Amino acid sequence: MRNLWEQTRSFAPAVRLLMANQFAINLAFYMLMPYLAAHLSGGLGLAAWAVGLVLGVRNFSQQGMFLLGGTIADRFGYKAPIMAGLLLRTIGFGLLGWVDNLPALIAASAATGFAGALFNPAVRAYLAVEAGERRVDAFATFNVYYQAGMLLGPLVGLALLAADFKLVCTAAAAIFAALGLLQWRALPERRGRAGEGSPEGVLAQWRIVAANPPFLLFSIAMIGSYVLTFQVYLALPLAASDALGSGGTAVTSGLFVVSAAVAVAGQLRLTGWAKRRYTTSQALVRGLTAMGLAFLPLALAPSGSTPVLTAALVTAVVLLAAGGAVVYPLEMDTVVALSGDRLVATHYGLYNTVSGLGITLGNLATGAVWDFSARHDARWLAWTALTLTGLACAVSVATLARGGRLTVPRPKPVVM
Repeated sequence: MRNLWEQTRSFAPAVRLLMANQFAINLAFYMLMPYLAAHLSGGLGLAAWAVGLVLGVRNFSQQGMFLLGGTIADRFGYKAPIMAGLLLRTIGFGLLGWVDNLPALIAASAATGFAGALFNPAVRAYLAVEAGERRVDAFATFNVYYQAGMLLGPLVGLALLAADFKLVCTAAAAIFAALGLLQWRALPERRGRAGEGSPEGVLAQWRIVAANPPFLLFSIAMIGSYVLTFQVYLALPLAASDALGSGGTAVTSGLFVVSAAVAVAGQLRLTGWAKRRYTTSQALVRGLTAMGLAFLPLALAPSGSTPVLTAALVTAVVLLAAGGAVVYPLEMDTVVALSGDRLVATHYGLYNTVSGLGITLGNLATGAVWDFSARHDARWLAWTALTLTGLACAVSVATLARGGRLTVPRPKPVVM
């Protein structure tokens, strides 16, 4: 903790505010979201399809609107979309606890999703611009606060849930309202650099990003890492449930805690180690390889042995979190480098949109392989497929680096 505090204090006040901001955002978000489905189905009595619709709208309105959110940040500065996103989250989370009809719930869910699309690219672009040459260290420290919010949020939400779900929503909304007020009073205005010599239209911004092959190739190459990270929510809980029955829920909760704890405790050390020993591309390849190999113990674990499977699940989560901790700050830095420091928020927006689409398609594929392996009593197939996904991701990044595709592009004129 002392190292974290010293690292945090070494940054400018605006960077420190963004880190505290992200901690509180995740604290409020994870206070509510893990328990929303149970509230919709149990508390409000909605049908399963309606619960899926409400949750799906939130995901779509966030993942599908990241590009728009990044574009807004580059056009109007970073502070405005951050504040707008916090305001939308305040309204959306407040409504989720107090409305009980489907149209209002869908509107509230859409508001919470679009809020994330507004402030996520803006926060990351602001952090990159403000941190300057210390981007990697800034993103590493930022991720500690990000993961700490994820770690504490469900615990705080569970405590408040003992009283009432409305209290959870009200408390989460109050946190976002307080954050909005804090950003308004304390966060300086900041604007990134737009495309050189380009008109100011939205389509012109998108053309600049679309005319950046190294960035697009890197975005595609990194999709696999997001598919693997999401398995903490999909394949790993399914495996725990299959093997342990009702006890799988407790194990799944423990896996979330382990994942966040590894990132909180190890992020700064792993980032420092990677920077000392490897180039950016070498560290990315090694981190992605570790993420892929995380699923190998599950592929090798004998079926029917609960202690061995539990140990394999914990090992998978630890390796996945450690690999992700190595990858994240370097990945964020690479996006900025490949943008040429132009339209950074728009690049982040498209990057998040590509990864979100990849997660959706990857989850469909993972689910299909999971069902196939279950029918043929060959669960190792699913774990092997995930391992190969991580290795393919690592090979793709290594290939891009060897071909000189992870270097800063030269600005290209925009043809109207």
